[in-house]
Amino acid sequence: MLILGIESSCDESAAALFDDTRGLVAHAVHSQVAVHADYGGVVPELASRDHARKLTPLIERVRGEADDPPLTGIAYTRGPGLVGALLVGASIAVGLGESHGLPILGVHHMEGHLLSPLLEDGAPAFPYVALLVSGGHTLLVYVAGVGEYQLLGRSVDDAVGEAFDKTAKLLGLGYPGGPAVSEAAARGDPAAYDFPRPMTRKPGLDFSFSGLKTAVKLAAGDTPSGKARDDIAASFQAAVVETLTVKCRRALAASSATRLVVAGGVGANRHLRRSLGDCATADGFEVFYPRPAFCTDNAAMIAYAGYRRCREMRQGNGVIDALARWPLTDLAPPVYQSV
Repeated sequence: MLILGIESSCDESAAALFDDTRGLVAHAVHSQVAVHADYGGVVPELASRDHARKLTPLIERVRGEADDPPLTGIAYTRGPGLVGALLVGASIAVGLGESHGLPILGVHHMEGHLLSPLLEDGAPAFPYVALLVSGGHTLLVYVAGVGEYQLLGRSVDDAVGEAFDKTAKLLGLGYPGGPAVSEAAARGDPAAYDFPRPMTRKPGLDFSFSGLKTAVKLAAGDTPSGKARDDIAASFQAAVVETLTVKCRRALAASSATRLVVAGGVGANRHLRRSLGDCATADGFEVFYPRPAFCTDNAAMIAYAGYRRCREMRQGNGVIDALARWPLTDLAPPVYQSV
């Protein structure tokens, strides 16, 4: 069984092949950072156009790396995401499915992230708590199995990745914000500014980062430079990491889970990994991450999620289906657990 995965939800174009016996056969990602850098964020129309240019060559590349084997089915990101970008991937999936007589399946992007650590050696067993931290999402989810998801907490405003991007823009650090802020933070003093740790002083598992962003804006004034800029970056990062760590510990305690999965682009942050690693040692839980390449958006996780739901694949009827909004809690367990 060989599944082609296609990802186009935001600003990464990606294709991958997952085989039920060999595992991940090939994967390729094209980042649009250079396309959006001058704007300080993703421009939806530019993202869609770039997906249209890049996805077909990426698919041809991964199939060539695997000696162009016959496919069993196609999984594509149906949502959530930028609807124009999603429609490009959906159109290609439907076209390939119709022309080759292959079944297709629209996959939930967040389910891909939730399952991405299962692509690794030493993958976590169910159940686990997952922290999804990216440019568009900040979620805490209890994962009992594939399709068995309980939303524990979410951001009520900005996603944490969005907060990194906006902070980077305030500090004149460029785009994307996560790596830029982390690089400046490495030179700064995390105790220089006493930024708030939002929603940590009251019970609950929800997040809020808009107030922290405002605190950074007030501290920054006119765009700072040198040590002041680095100190603000370090203090901001420390506030974010402490907030995420507090909420993860609460979620693990509330659910009695002993395994934590961290996925999404912010999951590559070294300070966050160190903080959670220290807590794992102190509290006695395990923490798992996908490899750095699979923290950001990728098609390997889409191909794998499609494999786990392969019995739901259907021959297309020419309908191109994409959802800008798609609640994770709408998903049901697979018709048949393939592994």
